[in-house]
Amino acid sequence: MAEINGISVPFIPITQSGDLSNTKVQSGDDSFSSIFQQELGKIKFSSHALKRLENRNIQLNDNDINKIQDAVSKAEQKGSKDSLVMFNNNAFIVNVPNRTVVTAMPVDENNENVFTNIDSVVFA
Repeated sequence: MAEINGISVPFIPITQSGDLSNTKVQSGDDSFSSIFQQELGKIKFSSHALKRLENRNIQLNDNDINKIQDAVSKAEQKGSKDSLVMFNNNAFIVNVPNRTVVTAMPVDENNENVFTNIDSVVFA
C-alpha cells in the first residue's frame, strides 16, 4: 500500500515525478481538517424544521443563524441534549448533540406555548 505523509492509502497517488517526498498536508485556516471542523460546528435544519419555517413565515439571515448557533454551543457546553432556543419571539427546538434544529415556531400570547422533552432553555 502506498503512503502519504506516513498514512497508508488504498491507491497509488499520481504525481508528475512519481516522487512522494514533496507531498505535504496543507496546514493553515483552509486545510481540510479546519474546514471540516467548521462545517461540523454549523447547525442544520431538519426537513420538518424547514417546512415549519416556511409555513410560519419565519425568516432567518446569516446573523440570526450565527446567534442560534452560539446558543447551541452554550447549551452543548452545559451538557444539554434537547434545548429550547428562544430568539426574536421565535422558539427553536434543537437536538444539541446533532446540532440540528428539529422544529421552529413563533411565540405569541394566543398560543399555549407548552414545550416538552427539553432539558434546557437558551435565550439567544
